[in-house]
This record gives sequence, structure tokens and C-alpha cells, in this order.
Amino acid sequence: MAAKTSGLFMIGGGVPKNFVQDTVICAEVLGKDVPMHKYAVQITVADSRDGACSSSTLKEAASWGKVETIYEKMVYAEATSVLPLIASYVYHKGDWKKRKKYEWAKMLDK
Repeated sequence: MAAKTSGLFMIGGGVPKNFVQDTVICAEVLGKDVPMHKYAVQITVADSRDGACSSSTLKEAASWGKVETIYEKMVYAEATSVLPLIASYVYHKGDWKKRKKYEWAKMLDK
């Protein structure tokens, strides 16, 4: 809830997808004023035409106030074929080297 910007990278759909999108709605229920997820990518083979995607594209999520549609992309592909390509691109681009390193496990020491 404290993050100024949030994004989603979803592989597949279903309950995990709905849960992570609803974090914005849950924060509002708790009385927090949080922005929608600014970035969203979903890799899926589901198709909204036959109901397999539960008719829930990222544009649909925007209508519920969950995701902004400025930086969203539905990738209709089989995840085991495109996820390695995306991961390789991100790794070799090297932007991760400039990011602050978090030590999340140390939070449990307190």
C-alpha cells in the first residue's frame, strides 16, 4: 500500500490473477487511497471469445479500477515458449544491475 507505483506480471490467470489485481480494491476497502496498478503484462493462451479468459482482459480490469490501460499488454502465447525469451531479454538488458538490492529475509529478524 505504501508503493507509489505497482505493476503486475501474470503467467496464466484464474484465482491468482484476480487476487493480485484485487490488492488495489482491498486497499481501498481498508481506507487507503492507492493508485491502480500502472503496469500489467499477462501471458495466457485463454481467449475471451470462448469464456476461457473469464472475459477478463486487462482492459476489463481497467474498467473495475484495478489496472491502468496506458502500459498494459495481453500476450496470447504459451508461457513456456515466451517466458524464457522475456527473462533473457530482461537479464541481458542489464537494468537490474542498477536497482537497489533489498534483503527481504532480514525483515524476519526483527
